[in-house]
Amino acid sequence: MKKVAIIMGSDSDLPVVQKAADTLQAFGVPCEMHIYSAHRTPEQARDFSANARKNGFGVIIAAAGMAAHLAGALAANTTLPVIGIPMKSTTFSNGIDALLSTVQMPSGIPVATVAVDGAVNAALLAIEMLAITDDALAAKLDAKRKADAEKVLAKDAALQ
Repeated sequence: MKKVAIIMGSDSDLPVVQKAADTLQAFGVPCEMHIYSAHRTPEQARDFSANARKNGFGVIIAAAGMAAHLAGALAANTTLPVIGIPMKSTTFSNGIDALLSTVQMPSGIPVATVAVDGAVNAALLAIEMLAITDDALAAKLDAKRKADAEKVLAKDAALQ
């Protein structure tokens, strides 16, 4: 099975991105986490993404706030899918700056973008990408969707 990389721009992002790692682990998907900055460690970020495919990765998740250039910087150096998690900051509008920076990529360098601090959905999207060629993983996703639906229906029944 391919691994998922979780790259964060700062260790302050760890409490949010840990949710992605936990979700991947719950599905049995191996992951690796690193701290690389698009601005402070551009060579290391470039080298990681340029070599990610040959190092066994299938998807990269990138979490960054404020200018949020990390996902785009990684995507510029790989053809693996990159999923951006815009991170909240106290500086501007609860992460809207990071959201816009992550979602507004130039043509030719796509970055899939989830909600601000949307680490669980980033992990689930990565799992869905890997499940395209992994039937066992697809079955786990189907089971999760069914369990989630049953929880909602149980709450509805309790309300009645």
